[in-house]
Amino acid sequence: MNKRIALFAIIALFAYSCKDNDKAEEFTISPDAGSNYKWGDNIALKVGYPAGTKVDSVVYLVDSARVGAAKDSSAVSLKTGDLKLGARIITAKVYQGGKAQDVTTNINLLPAKAPEELSFKVEKVFPHDTSSYTEGLEFHDGILYESDGGRLTEETGQSSLRTANLTTGKVIKMVPVDPKIFAEGITVVGNKIIQLTWTEKIGYVYDKATLKLLDTFTNNVGIEGWGMTFDGSKIYMDDSSNRIWFLNKDTYQQMGYIDVYDDKGPVNKLNELEYIDGKIYANVYGTDDIVVIDPKTGAVLQKADMTDLYLTRNQYADVLNGIAYDKATGRIFVTGKKWNKLFQVKFSKK
Repeated sequence: MNKRIALFAIIALFAYSCKDNDKAEEFTISPDAGSNYKWGDNIALKVGYPAGTKVDSVVYLVDSARVGAAKDSSAVSLKTGDLKLGARIITAKVYQGGKAQDVTTNINLLPAKAPEELSFKVEKVFPHDTSSYTEGLEFHDGILYESDGGRLTEETGQSSLRTANLTTGKVIKMVPVDPKIFAEGITVVGNKIIQLTWTEKIGYVYDKATLKLLDTFTNNVGIEGWGMTFDGSKIYMDDSSNRIWFLNKDTYQQMGYIDVYDDKGPVNKLNELEYIDGKIYANVYGTDDIVVIDPKTGAVLQKADMTDLYLTRNQYADVLNGIAYDKATGRIFVTGKKWNKLFQVKFSKK
């Protein structure tokens, strides 16, 4: 008899649970999941439910931050001008009898404008060492600093950090990296050079003048280590996706991020980075594009197609990668992995 009572209790509990779940499915929310909007749009947030359903209130949140509330099914206007670009999660907390039920959706917030198209002019051509599988490029005090990626056992060869003479292209000084490590982007912070590694989750700190290794640090930020740049107060780092991370310049710890989008969607595979006049210039791996990014919002402001820059490509020298800025003169230099030339270019609006 006790077993029967227990069985009936379980069945009743299950039936009540199913009824509760059915009730949960009565609520709908708009906009539809995956809808695209332009940054600055006003979006109507609205929960729907069957006639006769009574609610106490509906509270709306975007990425866990409260943005509005309603006493019924009335729409709440969401102003997107203060939101970050990219995928945003919208939650409606529907209160009934003191209990809350969550209904969620998501939107993609894209820049309001398409990127402005840039053209480029080659102002000067310099020789470039073809042994360098360029992963990072910097120009400071008349010297080129370059991170050469690879592994000793692969076609790319062993990674290194090197300085080079701009005019002749000849290597001035080169320090090898552990043969098992694939070196990636670099940036100059004061009298130090910071170097990323691809998948090893290690960062290196060198003396800028001597290239002597000073320290290493654990880098668990992002998916992988790709490109770096520095704006004078914080380091920017990308990781193979469309995300650019902010790192503390002293501790190399994560401080925040932006997601990079153009008017069509995420711009993935951001590679070598360079901070120029308040904007981030980035190579896009697998393309001949250089995109110009707003470091505050992640919006792609401008784009240059560099296809015609280097026409003598082959299977070993086919990837555009490497942007360096001479702050003293305003010169911009670009090159590629194992290219035999480094170009001084000037961008202009089409």
